[in-house]
Amino acid sequence: MANPIIGMFRIKELRERILFTFGMLVVFRIGAVFPIPGINVRELSRFFMSQGTGNPIVDYLDFFAGGAFSNFSVFMLGIMPYITMSIIMQLLPIVFPNLKKISQEDGGRKKIQKWQRYGTVVVCIIQALAVSQFARYIDRQVENLLYVNMFQFTVISILTVTTGTMFLMWIGEQITKRGVGNGISLLIYAGIVARLPDAVFQLFRMMRNGDINPVFVIIVLVMFVAIVALVVFEQQGQRKIPVNYAKRVVGRKMYGAQNTYIPFKINPSGVIPVIFASSILMFPMQIAQSLGGDNNWLTSVASALSPQSLLYNIIYVLLIVFFAYFYTQVTLNPIEIAKQIRENGGSIPGIRTERIEEHLTKILNRIVLPGSLYLAFIAVTPTLIQLAFRIPSSVAYLMGGTSLLIMVGVGLDTMTQIEGLLKMHHHEGLVKRGKLRGRNL
Repeated sequence: MANPIIGMFRIKELRERILFTFGMLVVFRIGAVFPIPGINVRELSRFFMSQGTGNPIVDYLDFFAGGAFSNFSVFMLGIMPYITMSIIMQLLPIVFPNLKKISQEDGGRKKIQKWQRYGTVVVCIIQALAVSQFARYIDRQVENLLYVNMFQFTVISILTVTTGTMFLMWIGEQITKRGVGNGISLLIYAGIVARLPDAVFQLFRMMRNGDINPVFVIIVLVMFVAIVALVVFEQQGQRKIPVNYAKRVVGRKMYGAQNTYIPFKINPSGVIPVIFASSILMFPMQIAQSLGGDNNWLTSVASALSPQSLLYNIIYVLLIVFFAYFYTQVTLNPIEIAKQIRENGGSIPGIRTERIEEHLTKILNRIVLPGSLYLAFIAVTPTLIQLAFRIPSSVAYLMGGTSLLIMVGVGLDTMTQIEGLLKMHHHEGLVKRGKLRGRNL
C-alpha cells in the first residue's frame, strides 16, 4: 500500500471511477475513426495526402478533434460547439441582465443549461452544413468521393455530426459525474494525446529523409521540455493576501483570533481563456474554409484566418487577454470576497475595511495582465516554431503552445482529484507533502 499507484486500484470507488473514465475515452477514440455514412474514406485519404505538407486550417481543426476532422468521422466537430455555446451563454447575462436573474432563481441554472444544449444543436447544424460544403469542394477535386447525391449527404452529415457532438457532450458530463476529472477537458486532452505519437513519428521521418535539420529537431525538443516546465511553474505561482480575523462569539463558543491568507493565482482562469479564444476563432475559420472552394472572397477570409497569419495571432492574443480578465471577474469577484471578509470580522493589514474591495481589485488587475500575456505567448509558440524552424503545422500544434497548456492543466486537475480521493481513504497522495494544488477548469 506504500505505492500510491497500486493504492489507486485497491480502492474500489477510485478503481471504478478510473476504469469508467478510461472506458468513456476509448469510446471517444473509436468514434473518431468512424466516417460519416456515404463517404469514400480511401478517396478522402488520397485527397489529404495530396496536400503535401498539409492544410494549416485542417491541421488546427484536427488538433481539437483528435484527428476526427480529417477522417470526416461522426465526432469530427469534437466538443468545440458546446464550448462555443457555453461562452455565448456566459457573455449573454452581461448584455441581458434578466438572464442573470433567471440563473440565480430556483432551478434557474438547469434552465440555462437546457438553453445551452439547444444552442449547441444550432451551432452543430451550422457547422455541419459547412462540412457538407467542404465535402462538395473535395468531391470536385477527386472522383467517387460520395456514394450518395449531395442533398442526401448534407442531410446525413447534419444528423450524424450533430448527434456525435451531443453524444460527446453526454460522455463529458458522465465522466465529470461518475469518473475522475473534468469530462469536457479530458475529451480535449485525449484528442491531443492521441495525436502525439504520430507527430513524433512524422518529425523523425522528416529528419531521416533530410527534409529537416536534426539540430532543429533537438532545439524543438529542448523547447518542448522548457515550455512544460514554464507552464507548471506559472500554473502553481500565486500571490498570498494576508487576512486577520478578530475574536468572535458564536453561540456559547468563543473563536480566537486567526491569521490566514487568500491565495490569488498568477493565472486564476487556467487554460479556459485559451480554449475559449480558440473556439471563438475556430467557428468563422471553419465556415470560411468549408464554404470557400471556388469563392474568392471566402478563400481570402480563410487565408486571413489561417493560424499562421498575423491577423489571426493578433486577434488570438487579444481574445486570450479579454477572456482571462472576464473569467477571473466571474470566478473571483472582489465584491463578494470583500463582503465575506467583512461579515466574518476579518481585515487585511494596512487596508481600511471599506477599501478592501478596491485593494483586491487592484491586486487582481496587476497579476491577471502578466498571467494573460504569458498564456498568450505560450499559445502563439507553435506559430513561432513553424516560422523559425519550418516544422510542419501538424507537429508544431502538438509540440507546444495550447496543447501543452491543456495537457499540463488537465493533468494537474485530474491528479488533484485522485489525490483527494486517496486522502479520503487515508492513503498517501500522488506527490510528497501534498504540494499539488487544485485547479479550476
